[in-house]
Amino acid sequence: MPKVSLPALPVSGLFGVVKPSGPTSMAVVNSIQNLVNKSKLFVDEAKIGKVAKKKGRPRLQKNVKIGQGGTLDPLADGVLVIGVGKGTKELASFLDCTKEYVTTCLLGCETDSYDSKGKVVRKTPWKHVDEALVQAKLSQFTGETIQTPPIFSALKMDGMPLYEYARKGIPLPRPIAPRDVTVHNLEIVQWLGTDHSFAYPTESLSDDELHALEKAMKSLDDNVEIKDEPEPLPVAPEERPSAFVLKMKVSSGTYVRSIVHDLAHAVGSSGHVVTLQRSRQGRFVLQPEEEGDRICLPWEVFSEATDNPGEADEDGWLPWEREVIQQLEIVQ
Repeated sequence: MPKVSLPALPVSGLFGVVKPSGPTSMAVVNSIQNLVNKSKLFVDEAKIGKVAKKKGRPRLQKNVKIGQGGTLDPLADGVLVIGVGKGTKELASFLDCTKEYVTTCLLGCETDSYDSKGKVVRKTPWKHVDEALVQAKLSQFTGETIQTPPIFSALKMDGMPLYEYARKGIPLPRPIAPRDVTVHNLEIVQWLGTDHSFAYPTESLSDDELHALEKAMKSLDDNVEIKDEPEPLPVAPEERPSAFVLKMKVSSGTYVRSIVHDLAHAVGSSGHVVTLQRSRQGRFVLQPEEEGDRICLPWEVFSEATDNPGEADEDGWLPWEREVIQQLEIVQ
C-alpha cells in the first residue's frame, strides 16, 4: 500500500465501516473500541494497556472516545460512520444528512416491527400485485411528504417507547406526531417475483397480543380491525409470495420500514422488510459515485483483527491500522 502522511500521533478522525446484518450498531462500535484502545494511531503509547483505578475489579481504560453517526437496526447492513477522539464531535452532522438505502419487500404478510425480525400480525392477498402496479404507486411516496412513525418504534411518548403501548394494549395519549421527510428518489431495482428464498416469520402474535395491538391502534383510528384476508387466487404448494427490491434516497428521519409497509398497502396487500442496506450516509458510501465520496471499510478488517491482529509492517502498523489509515478522514 502507498504511504500516507499523518499529523502528529495520536490522531482523531472519521471512517466508515460496512456493518454486517445481525449485530447491533453498539456491538460493532464496542468491537472497534477494543482495537482502538490498544492502537498508537489513536492513543498515546504511554496510556496503552494501563488499568483503570476504579472500585471493583480492574479493567483496561477506555483511552479514547468513540461513537457512531446513526444507528442501524440489527437486521440492516451497510454504512456505519465511526468517529474517534475529536471525530465524535462531527457525528451529529451525519444524523441530518441525506441517506441512501436498498431494501427488499416481501408481500402478503404484515409484521409488528414492519420487518422480518418481528411477529406476523396478519396475512393478505398478494398474487394480484405485479411490477407495473408497484411502479404506478411509487410517485405517491416521493418528494416532500409527511410520514407517521410506526407504532412499533423506539420513539417515546410521555416517557414510554411506542412499542410498549402496542405490546401492553395501552391507548396512546395522543396521535403519533408526523414528521416532514423528503424522499428524493424511489425506484424498483429488481423484481424478484416468486424466485427467491425469503419466507414469512414463523412466529405470530398471540390472540392476547393481537388484541393489545388493536386496542392501542384504535386510540388512533376507531375503524382499525386486524384480521387475515384470504388469497382469492390459486397458490401452488411451494410457491413463494412475490418480493421486490427498492432503492431510495431520503432525508434524515425517514423510516424505510414505513415506506415499504405503506407501499404494500397502496397496492392492496401488505408487506415487510426482509433485507435492508444503507448504501450511503453523507459522503460515506459502499460504492463511490460522486466527488468526495469516501468508501467504507469491510467489517472483516476489524473482526479478523480481533481474532488475530497480525504482524506489524515496516512502519509499525498492524494490517487493520494500515487499512484505517488509507480511508481515515483526519479531524484536527
